Amino acid sequence: MPANLNEKVKRYENLLRQALKKAEFAPIKDSHMYNVANDFHTMARSYYEDGIHFVNKGDPVNALICFSYGHAWLDAGARLGVFRVDDENLFTI
Repeated sequence: MPANLNEKVKRYENLLRQALKKAEFAPIKDSHMYNVANDFHTMARSYYEDGIHFVNKGDPVNALICFSYGHAWLDAGARLGVFRVDDENLFTI
């Protein structure tokens, strides 16, 4: 049975929204790595906002792409160590 696109969009939107709230900056404030964490978080948040835009326009394919890319930025930041994370359901840890 093929995946339900609209269900998947809702699930990925929810995962990214939760992950954005839980991704805690790990580096010392005003350090280079803090700026990296900020850049990664900003990219993830921007993709989240773009995804919401596409949902509202009735474009679930591009919404899913945005939510997936946004989550990838947070996962990459977690693996790099710029985010403190402890939820293996939201992050690849």
